[in-house]
Amino acid sequence: MGGSTMGGGWGLLGGAMGLWGLLWMGLLVALPLYLVWRVWGRRDDERGERSMAVLRERYARGDLSDEEFERRREQLERSL
Repeated sequence: MGGSTMGGGWGLLGGAMGLWGLLWMGLLVALPLYLVWRVWGRRDDERGERSMAVLRERYARGDLSDEEFERRREQLERSL
């Protein structure tokens, strides 16, 4: 017996619906990952700025020599 055009197969419409589903699933995964990545990056920047501010303050008070300040500044910049 011959098959009908509407029977059993996905056809063009079914394939397009599947692609939309994959797109939405990708967005549901990618968006939270992006937001977490942005928040983590901001925290690292804030920590680096605070550390550098403390280092500059100690240098201004005279607690650190020129060489010690430069050595620690370079270490901070490498770790960020």
